[in-house]
Amino acid sequence: MLNCIAIDDEPFSLVLLEDYITKIPFLNLVGTHSNAFEAMKTLQEKSIELVFIDIQMPGITGLQFIESLSEKPMFILVTAYKKYALDGYTLDVVDYLVKPFSLDRFFKACTKAKGLHEMKFANRQLNHHLDQNEYFFINADSSLVKINYQDICWVEGFRDYVKIYLKHSVNPVVARNSVSGIERLLLPSKFIRIHKSFILSVDKITSIKKSAVLIGDDEFPIGDKYRNAVVQLTKRS
Repeated sequence: MLNCIAIDDEPFSLVLLEDYITKIPFLNLVGTHSNAFEAMKTLQEKSIELVFIDIQMPGITGLQFIESLSEKPMFILVTAYKKYALDGYTLDVVDYLVKPFSLDRFFKACTKAKGLHEMKFANRQLNHHLDQNEYFFINADSSLVKINYQDICWVEGFRDYVKIYLKHSVNPVVARNSVSGIERLLLPSKFIRIHKSFILSVDKITSIKKSAVLIGDDEFPIGDKYRNAVVQLTKRS
């Protein structure tokens, strides 16, 4: 069950959203709000996984509201304007519904949110499992090589292979694998992917520039797709 709220300054649209939400068996409507300021109090007091929000609202727009949150639930945008679709997706929203939308289209968006929520839960379980281990084995040089998580400085991908650079080791471990494959073995709180070809150990990062991340004297480019992840890293306390 996903706890959700709806935010829209148009009364009719808010009533329609409430009606649609009550028809979806895996949604639990916690509240409805006519503006983002009212919704903020609910987000602070309740555990909310999903928010349906209009874009054009007085005071603060839906997009500004999403940007203002440090910890974000999932968002589904509901709007009469198609022109904001690209802005919405740059904020990593689940879906973008253009008014008027059917119950069937609404259900598809909610199903997508449900799938993402279940995937995040599965990843948390995996991360908990990974956090209990201090190492993994990888097939390299015709043998299984033990890799300690704390020894990894960075991972570099090239074609069908990866190089795992370790502290206290001159030569990297070279394995037939993909960067994404290695990423699935690493704890997200300890490692960050900053480029299609690079994963870095968060603990080993020494500084961050506008377009690059440094580990000592080694500099790694930040890919556009991963720029937001790097920004979020700088906000960790």
